[in-house]
This record gives sequence, structure tokens and C-alpha cells, in this order.
Amino acid sequence: MERVEKFLKEAEVYYLATVDGDQPRVRPFGTAHVFEGRLYIQTGKVKDVSKQIHANPRVEICAFKNGEWLRVAGKLVEDERLEAKQSMLDAYPSLQGMYAADDGNTEVFYFTEATATFSSFTHAPETVQF
Repeated sequence: MERVEKFLKEAEVYYLATVDGDQPRVRPFGTAHVFEGRLYIQTGKVKDVSKQIHANPRVEICAFKNGEWLRVAGKLVEDERLEAKQSMLDAYPSLQGMYAADDGNTEVFYFTEATATFSSFTHAPETVQF
């Protein structure tokens, strides 16, 4: 999982895909953080992406860097603990101007049932599950 987090942080931007009814929705994200051995992402409860994750927690993310790409497919589980939210905000200080662990809007999710696939045009895909 640390390899997945490292790739996502080095790529800086990944794209999160959700479903809105029968319509796929994709948007850029930048938060990826390991806390207590789980890979977390962060958003705000007021955003459409939050509503989509709650309606269907199966998501996929994709990032690209240096001719390689990473896809992570899995299920997101909300973690409502302040410690989890604060850990994310500590890892991304730039978010602290927009979010606070106890603001009622900050939301963190961790991956379960996840499959990460590292791919490239020059080598066979490698798959990791967590």
C-alpha cells in the first residue's frame, strides 16, 4: 500500500471516478494518505462526489507519471473519527484553510476490497490487493 501512496503523491493529481445514477463522473483529486494501515482520500460532504460515494461506494482512481499509470479500484468506507480527519489535514496543510476536522463538512474515506494495478507500455501490469 505504501507503494500506491507514494505513486499517488508523486503524481500529485489522480482522477476519481464515481457513478451518478447511470452516468460516470470523473474529477481530479490530490489527497492520498495512509493512516492506521489504510489508504484514505478526503472531500467535503457538501460536494456531489460525496453524495455519489454514499450512494455507491465502488470507485476507481487513476494516476499517471513518467510513462506509468496506476489504477485503484475498490470500495470506500467513511471514517467519521476526528483522528482520521486530522491526520489527513496534517498531511495536507494546504487544506486547513478550507477544512477542519470538526467542521461538519470534512469527510475522509478509506479503501477496502481494493485492487491496485501498476501499468506501462514497456512492462507487464503488476497487481496489488489491499
